[in-house]
Amino acid sequence: MNYANFPLDKRKPLPNSDAVNAEDFIDVERLLAMAARQAKVVAACAAIGLFLGVLYLQTTPPTYIATSSVLIDEGLNKVVDDISAASVSMQTDSAILSQLEILQSARLAAVVVDKLKLDKNNAFMNPPTSAAAKAVGSVRGVIRYFRPNPVAGGVDISQLDPATRDAMIASSSRDYAILKLQSEVQAERSGRSFVISIAYPAKDPALATAITKAYADAYLADQLDASFDATERAAVWLQGRLTELRDSSQAAALAVEKFRAEHGLAVNDGQLISDKQLADLNAQLIVAQADTARASARYQQYKTIVESGSDNAFKDAAISSDQPSSSVIATLKTRYLAVAKRQQDVEANFGAQHPQAVALAKEKADISAQIFGELKQLTEGYRNEYEVALARETALRANVALAAGKSSTDNQSQVKLRELDQKATALATLYQTFLGRYEEASQQQSFPVGKIRVISDASMPQSAASPRTSIVLGLSLVLGTMLGAGVGGLNEFRERFFRTGEDVRDRVGLKFLGYLPIIGSKATKDDKRVDGQADKAAKSPSSAEKRARMRVSVDAPASMFSETLRSAKIAFDVVMEGQGSRVIGVISVLPGEGKSTVAANLAGLLAANGSRTLLVDGDLRNPGLSRGLGMEAEQGLMEAVVSGQTWQSVGKIDRQTKLAIVPAVLRGHFSHTSELLSSAGMRRFIDNAKETFEYIIVDLPPLGPVVDAKAFAPLADGFVLVTEWGRTPRAMVQSMLSSEPYIANKIVGVVLNKVDLKKLAKYGSMGGSEKFFDKYSTYYLEKSEARAKANV
Repeated sequence: MNYANFPLDKRKPLPNSDAVNAEDFIDVERLLAMAARQAKVVAACAAIGLFLGVLYLQTTPPTYIATSSVLIDEGLNKVVDDISAASVSMQTDSAILSQLEILQSARLAAVVVDKLKLDKNNAFMNPPTSAAAKAVGSVRGVIRYFRPNPVAGGVDISQLDPATRDAMIASSSRDYAILKLQSEVQAERSGRSFVISIAYPAKDPALATAITKAYADAYLADQLDASFDATERAAVWLQGRLTELRDSSQAAALAVEKFRAEHGLAVNDGQLISDKQLADLNAQLIVAQADTARASARYQQYKTIVESGSDNAFKDAAISSDQPSSSVIATLKTRYLAVAKRQQDVEANFGAQHPQAVALAKEKADISAQIFGELKQLTEGYRNEYEVALARETALRANVALAAGKSSTDNQSQVKLRELDQKATALATLYQTFLGRYEEASQQQSFPVGKIRVISDASMPQSAASPRTSIVLGLSLVLGTMLGAGVGGLNEFRERFFRTGEDVRDRVGLKFLGYLPIIGSKATKDDKRVDGQADKAAKSPSSAEKRARMRVSVDAPASMFSETLRSAKIAFDVVMEGQGSRVIGVISVLPGEGKSTVAANLAGLLAANGSRTLLVDGDLRNPGLSRGLGMEAEQGLMEAVVSGQTWQSVGKIDRQTKLAIVPAVLRGHFSHTSELLSSAGMRRFIDNAKETFEYIIVDLPPLGPVVDAKAFAPLADGFVLVTEWGRTPRAMVQSMLSSEPYIANKIVGVVLNKVDLKKLAKYGSMGGSEKFFDKYSTYYLEKSEARAKANV
């Protein structure tokens, strides 16, 4: 089956671009392969980073940090907090942040600068710097050199008198020292505690310690001054308020007394007199009511007894219980009972008519009359007593009513009085409170207490805080590695060339014929001149090497190079099965890809295997094949085609392989080579050669710069495309094949030339053959390769 004759639309379509399938977006195997390929780049960048880190350590002076710790303690100035209206609670984070701002303020920095005279301290103003800082300073100096003289306040300093200029310079130095100290001092809170750490870095450990101590002392003094100022302001304010409060309190007390006098609201035992009188009258009324009730009950009782008659009255038991034993009634009643008893005894013994019984009966009647008379007198006395009690009760009721009216009036006035009294009491209490605080503030002025105390004084640092060797080296190594990874990633991103057979099959849809390793040493500029550039000196020192490279397949027939060319032979034998003579064009996309070397070795291999082979140098503009073979001829392909000669008239025979070679002779500037290659004379020349040779290998110019290969395409039975490993852009090959479908349909396969076998394994997949080329080494005769290199 002739694959080359298939129509274009029946061939496998070319892939669109270098796009990667979504399923391969994150491919661990591919990432590992990339890492292996760029390992040297990463290692080199890491080494550079490490070297720069060492250089930085050697050129950077060490920095020492002295640290002091202060505690914000509210208990130290509780008295001040109690009397000062300006006190601040330290229970919030905002208060701690305020203290940090105070520590980093310009005012505190100015105190330290003036105390230590830092503006005149060269170690502070001009500390030693690193090499990088010196370089930056040099650049700034050059920039300042081209700037005009500094101007202060619109006045040129150079035009001022020396005294004024020195004063301005001194002031500028002090301002610079303050700004520098303010920006370099470090103050931060220790965790969630009330401890603030003060630190200062310096190149001189003694200077760092001195500045840190001075900062702690200045901060403590600032707090004491603030406490004293707050106390003093509080005392002055309290003194002014005391005068106002004293006058207000006295005026309020006078208003209370004046109101009480105007409304007759006299107070007795803390109670109004009207209320006292009303209470007393109510108590008397209650007693009078009880007395009236008692007198009325007694009067009614005796009145009932009298009205019942003398006999019943004598028998009433209430008389005995109500009267004392010494009363007249009780005496009479005792006599009455005694007489009645004697009467009863006499009548019992002598009869009722006995004179003594009659006398006793008369005496008994007299005594009963006396008792009844006494009862009447008592009843009349009790009536009078009842009437007196009733009259007293009536009078008390009238007095209570009068007193209640007056008390109601007084109570209404007392509301206003109570308001005035509360105001007077509040002012008096406030005056006493302010008076006490004023006395405390007066005493506090002589002994101010701050909220700050130093709990850890700054000590001389024994070791440098920076640069830390381990951190710098580690960071340099990490940054170098990251830079290497970035450069390696960029290299991988810029990878747009053919590296493996899979790239050939996937990217351009052509058959991959094999790898052609680098012959001898790596490619040099001379190699490129063999295939695509003019070489004015034909017999240069590399001429022997060039000729040896053209004969590798002959000198080392069991080498990997030769095996790949055999694979190409098998491929076009299969595709062109049934054809008698086969015209094979060897093409490339760019100059310098080694197509001339491949064409010479392919022809040599075919001839060495006994096949009648003709090698034609078809690159009439730049006959690199002829130069590489070292052929010096007067006539070549151009003369044969133009004059209608056969190959015998211009060809030469290799004595070893019997390979027939038709060179190309450069005849000045000839631009119509494409017409020559597609002319009828060229067709006659090829047809004549077909009668003798089984294989006609034609080395054609690159597809990119000229159209000669396109012109020769109708005469070729197939093409072998040579691409350089890691140099030929895939996109360019795709573009060429898409624009030249006639040539694309005749391409038998692609070989990758100038392959670095040591690097090739890094580009192959885990199951790819590229990973196992070292396993195939036993199938290649090393002696043959060694002999080929020796010939080189």
